[in-house]
Amino acid sequence: MSTTLNLISQTNLAGIPLLPLLRDALYGIFGLILILLFHGSAINFIMLRFERLTNGNLKVRQYNRVFFHFYFTFFFIALIHLTEIIIWTIYILELNLIEDGIKAMIFVGSCYTTIGFIEDILPAGWKSLAFFISFSGLFAMAWTTSVMISMTSTYKAAWNLKHHQRDPNAS
Repeated sequence: MSTTLNLISQTNLAGIPLLPLLRDALYGIFGLILILLFHGSAINFIMLRFERLTNGNLKVRQYNRVFFHFYFTFFFIALIHLTEIIIWTIYILELNLIEDGIKAMIFVGSCYTTIGFIEDILPAGWKSLAFFISFSGLFAMAWTTSVMISMTSTYKAAWNLKHHQRDPNAS
């Protein structure tokens, strides 16, 4: 059994140690799924709440309330993304990969936003975990963008109705 583990730990794929790569992939995929489940739940709750409230506002011609809900929803969406950075930070800290919480959060934020403004501070053997943090940020931002686009059409409809312009998308 120990010779099999030794053989696996020494196995390389194009010069990349296979065991650390597999471990990173498993931890990374788990973190990615965790973040996307959280993101999906939170963003769908906010989107459905926005639609319910603004549909009611449009029916009674409360256009300014539609505008208020539109901008207030952006605040909640920002909180979702900040929470996801905090979740990744706690994950990294619980794995004892980075000891300083602030450094971990800045690193995670750098990866999550894909800006990359600080160097990789993960220990050797864990470097590819940064890819999964970045993937979660990319997917979450794309998902958020699609939600924001649909919200913008509601905003535009309220604007047109408030200013007595015909909605070109209405039949």
